Amino acid sequence: VEMARQLGLPAVVLTFDPHPAVILRPEAAPRPLTTPARRAELLLGLGVDAVFVQPVDEQFMAIEAEDFYRRLLRERLGVRGLVEGNDFRFGTGRRGTIDMLADLCRGDGVELAVVGPVEHGDEPVSSSRLRRLIAAGGVAVANSLLTAPYRCTGSVIEGAKRGRTLGFPTANLGGLATLVPGQGVYAGRVTIAPGAEVWPAAVHIGPNVSFGETAVSVEAHLVGFEGDLYGRTLHVDFLERLRETRRFASVAELTQQLTDDVQRAQAV
Repeated sequence: VEMARQLGLPAVVLTFDPHPAVILRPEAAPRPLTTPARRAELLLGLGVDAVFVQPVDEQFMAIEAEDFYRRLLRERLGVRGLVEGNDFRFGTGRRGTIDMLADLCRGDGVELAVVGPVEHGDEPVSSSRLRRLIAAGGVAVANSLLTAPYRCTGSVIEGAKRGRTLGFPTANLGGLATLVPGQGVYAGRVTIAPGAEVWPAAVHIGPNVSFGETAVSVEAHLVGFEGDLYGRTLHVDFLERLRETRRFASVAELTQQLTDDVQRAQAV
């Protein structure tokens, strides 16, 4: 944004979807941390003027490094300034390096700024670090490295409806495209799309072991909400992990624990 203002140009982020690993090694591709829409929302909130999403397929992955620079960056986007990380690689086989990019930019009079990693606790803030934290349930620590709380978005599907009988109705989420935090009970904040209606929530991730289930589900109890959410889209911001999942000896014991969970989640 600072460079764009100096050059009198719009500040544009170029991002890619899906992750190139989905094409190259789909069995080992990491789960995304954001959807393209959420990524754009976050970037625009930081002062960027536009976000371009480049579709990634086998044809795109076969583009030579020089062609990536000439055809995409210079001819198609008309870039006059670039900001990249020091580990940026581009072109087929990741042949393009930051040194090659610097040479290409120098020849065209394109300004290039190379940014080093942002560090926190003597370790770079990276997507792999965030994935490790979130997968282990460490959402509070992950959030301290992010510009907004970690979010999962899904649509409400029909569940077993046990929560309703216990006095704690839950929205069972399906269609989650991003990495789901590790099993446990979380304090969260739920936004009901498409509006801005926000509710505190207690979110359970894992199987309902007290009822003999093994399938992992994501269920959110919206504190104070009354109404039908089936088919609605919910944005769930994970704020803090409250406890691990466990089996309860009785319905009464479970109900007492749910009461405590909801109170703690609301306090968070």
